[in-house]
Parts: sequence; C-alpha cells; structure tokens
Amino acid sequence: MTPATAKVSKPAVETANPIGWVTALIAAIIASVLILKLPPLAHPWPQSYDPTGRWWLSALLAALPVVVLLGTLALLHMKAHFSALLGLATSLLCAIWIFGMPVTLAAKTAVLGAGYGLLPIGWIILNVIFMYQLTCEAGLFKVLQESLTGITQDRRLQLLLIAFSFGAFFEGAAGFGTPVAVTAAVLIGLGFKPLEASGLSLIANTAPVAFGAIGTPLIALQAVTGLDLLQLSAQTGRILPFFSVLVPFWLVWAFAGFAGMLEVWPAVLVAGVFFAIPQYFVSNFHGPWLVDVVAAIVSMVALILFLMKWQPKRIWGFEHEGQREARGTHGHSRSTVARAWVPWLVLSVLVFMWGLPTVKIALDKISAPKFPVVGLHQMIQRVPPVVRKPTGEAAVYSFNWLTATGSGILVAAVISGLIMGFTPWKMAHIYWKTLVRVRFSLVTIAAMLSIGYMTRYSGLDATMGLAFARTGVLYPFFGTLLGWLGVALTGSDTSSNVLFGSLQRISAEQVGVSSTLMASANSCGGVMGKMIDAQSIVVASTATEWYGHEGDILRFVFFHSIALAALVGIMVTLQAYVFPFTKLVVR
Repeated sequence: MTPATAKVSKPAVETANPIGWVTALIAAIIASVLILKLPPLAHPWPQSYDPTGRWWLSALLAALPVVVLLGTLALLHMKAHFSALLGLATSLLCAIWIFGMPVTLAAKTAVLGAGYGLLPIGWIILNVIFMYQLTCEAGLFKVLQESLTGITQDRRLQLLLIAFSFGAFFEGAAGFGTPVAVTAAVLIGLGFKPLEASGLSLIANTAPVAFGAIGTPLIALQAVTGLDLLQLSAQTGRILPFFSVLVPFWLVWAFAGFAGMLEVWPAVLVAGVFFAIPQYFVSNFHGPWLVDVVAAIVSMVALILFLMKWQPKRIWGFEHEGQREARGTHGHSRSTVARAWVPWLVLSVLVFMWGLPTVKIALDKISAPKFPVVGLHQMIQRVPPVVRKPTGEAAVYSFNWLTATGSGILVAAVISGLIMGFTPWKMAHIYWKTLVRVRFSLVTIAAMLSIGYMTRYSGLDATMGLAFARTGVLYPFFGTLLGWLGVALTGSDTSSNVLFGSLQRISAEQVGVSSTLMASANSCGGVMGKMIDAQSIVVASTATEWYGHEGDILRFVFFHSIALAALVGIMVTLQAYVFPFTKLVVR
C-alpha cells in the first residue's frame, strides 16, 4: 500500500481502420447466426462433475480456463482481448474434450454468453464513456473537478466521497459495471493516475455489491435456493456492515498508506458508519431493494456535512501540486458549476428510475422480447449433488434494449448533451469516436462472458464448487470463498448466486450449519471477488483510457480481494460456530 504520486496524461484516441473492424463484426454476426442454426440434440445432456474419477484432478482441470485467463493477463502482460479469447478457447477445449459437452451445445453457449456481454454489460460501458467524453468536450468536466475543491482539496477525501459513497449509489441503482465506469472516469479526471483510478474504484465497489441493482443478487439467490428473501436480506445485512466500515479505511490505506489513512480517520469513519447503519436497518426491516441507495445517500450527505466543519491538518495532494488549502476557490460562477453537475445529476436520476422494478416491468412489456436459444434451452441438465433432482438449464436471451441500464445512461447523455449545447450531428460524431475507443473492450467483455457461461453450462463451476464442499467443518470459510470464486469467474454476484446458491444450501444442510447463513455468505464472499473479475477490470481500464494494462490492474487489486474475502470467510465462520456471533444468524 503506497501513496500515489504524480498525474499522468491520458493517451490519445487510438486510430483504427473502420473497414477492418466493421468487417470483422459482420463476420462474427454471420458466424453466430450459423451456430445458432445448428440442429438440436435428440436428448438433454447431463453434466458430469468428475470425468477423471479423481475429484481433485477434475477440479484442477475445471480451473484451467481461469488459470489461462488470469495468468496471461497478470504474468504474461497479454492484451486483455487476447487473454479473453485464449481463456474462451481453453474453456471450450475443457468442456468438450474433458467434460464431454457436445460441440453444438458448447458453441451455442459461447454465443449466448457473448450476447449477454454486449447487452447489457458492454452497452453500459459504451454509453458511460460517451457521456464522459461529452462533458470533456464541453469543458465542464474540469469545472466539476475544480468545484470539488469547495468541499475539500484533500485527494484522500475526494477518493472517499467519489469512489465509496458516490459509487455505492450507482451500484445500488444499476450495478453491472456502472459504478466502476463512472467513478474511475471521474477519478482520472481529478488527476489520479490510471492505475489508482482503476484499482481504487474496484476496491471501493465491494460492500454495496450484494444489494446492487435494486437487490438483484439476493432476488436471484432466493429464486434458486427457495429460502425466504427477507431472511436472506437480513442475514446479508448482518455480515456486510462490518465491511462497510472496514472498506473505506482499506481504500484510503491502499491509496495513501497507513499513516496517510490515520490523518483522515474521522472522515473515513463517518463515511463507513453512515453507510453501515442504514445498510443494516434497511436490509433487516425493509428488504434488499433500496439498501444501497438509501445507505449511499446518507453516507454522502453525512460526509459532506462533516467536511464542511472538519479538515485534516495536512492536505494531501499529488507531488506536483505543492502546498494546498483545505478548501479551494475555483473561480467559477454558480451557474457554471451547476451546468457542470447537471449531466451527473441527470445520470443519477435516470439510472435510479431505470432500476425501479415497476419501471422495468412496464418497459419490458413493450421492449424486451425473449429468445429461447433453440437447441440449448433446457438441453443441459444439472444433476445431484449440485441440485436435489435433475434440472434443465434455461438458455433464454432477453433483448431488453430499452430497460437495459445502458439505455438509461444513453438517454441521460443525450439530454445532457443538448443541455450543454451539442448538436445531434456533433453528438453522433463523438459517439462514433467513443465506439472506436472501446471496440477492443467490447470484444474482451463478450469473450469474458462467454467464458462465464461456458463454466456454468459445462459444469466446470460445479466441479470446483464440489471441491470446496468437501471441507467439512471448515465449510463456512471455504463456502464463502466459493462465492468469491463465482464472481471472479462470472463477473456478477447475481450469476454467482445462481451458480452456487443451490449447492450452498445442500452443503450447509449436510454440514449442519444454517442454510440461510451459507446462501448469504455466497453473496457476501462474492462482493470481494468483484474487484478481480475480468469484466470489471476491463470496465475500469476502458473508463480510465488505460486499455492494455489490465494485468497491472489485476496485480494491484488481487491481494486486496483475497485478503478481504478471507476476512468475510472468518466472519461467517464465527457466526456459524462462535458465541456471541451466532446470535447474528437469522433463525
């Protein structure tokens, strides 16, 4: 944990041959259509979880795609899209040759995963970066940056306000990469180095994740486990508040070092405590839907009010900034500052509205056709001991182009662009430049999601999960790490809960601990895997215009992810076995 130093300039927009990559896109679409047209199998294919007859060897082979993906990123410094494609190729080979998955099912699974990667995940990134580019072109992002000096010029406190409190709001309202994309872009604009802007945004986006996107991860967990949703919400709200207090301290420590963190500990405590308390009460007495939104707003307001009265003795800045006052004078009129904040206010309101269940349901009725993938839908069976009885895997692609969070961001960007004085033609030109900028990121995310879907539909994930389930009395600790692994594989706490929720309940009942505790532990452990999943890392590198350095970001956050996941595992183990922590378990 070392202090940040100097600001670096952003790279210029990468030039590209539009004919080449458009041709490649058309070829990929044609290939995908041909794959989806392949004839279906005569009978469903049951997954096999121990093809070698040795559980430990099967688990090691199932981990190969992850090893290839993360190893080439972190150790071989390979470009992210190449690493992702190699990981996808490895997952296909493992699924087909080792686990016996039929070729047609594997090919269709890869296409389905890529489709989900582009919509909704890639769609979010594209439109967040578009909005960021609009504010930069208008010169208002610099005004926003300078207006923050009226609250504090201390970079540690700016990090706390933007990455933790502000980011938690976007996690609660939208999730799926939105908070990292927004906060990383803001931090890079404030002068943070790309590595810090990326890595610190990922570390901050942890404690809110289990309640993200209006409670989606826990709603999905309830669906696959059959446990009571309010009990799952309450149990999760009895694990995570401890980390909602810890993570802000961890975040500032990672940026400024231990001594630098101690200088601002009162503000860090305010941000964490005023997030943790609402998180506990809303999750236990209301439900999972508005936990993050309420907690983030309370945390932001409390921190800003506190900073109006208190500032550290030493104001932390980057090396080139010299001595700084606690609060600066930016010299902009109130109307100019208001114009700089309007786009982000519009974005916050629309993203929140887009995430409301009633709005989603209404828009889905008119804009979300669902396409069962013929020859894949219900043609793969999960079998015991992962589930109680053979269960067909759904393979339905929802083309929710209007209800997708990225569409809400696009509407916010267009409204903001018009307010900022851009013509439709100028906005279209900036949008094209944004698309060129993020093209490799979109390829990477599509491949990453293909890997996630391959691990799920081929049974690779269950093979690794069953290995964790063999840990007996230590299962509360390792079951928590299973949730961490699920998010690291899929990039989503929701997907991890869908993958391992049923297994967590079955294993908990066999070990003799609370199934509600272990199902919730899956989601809580998963939040710490969010910072190392390849999808989130690509989102961060794209937002900071640091594409090609994903391996550096992974190395920056990996220790933090493992350490925090282990701490969650210890907390869950204490709640499973040790008084008085057992009193926190929902009965």
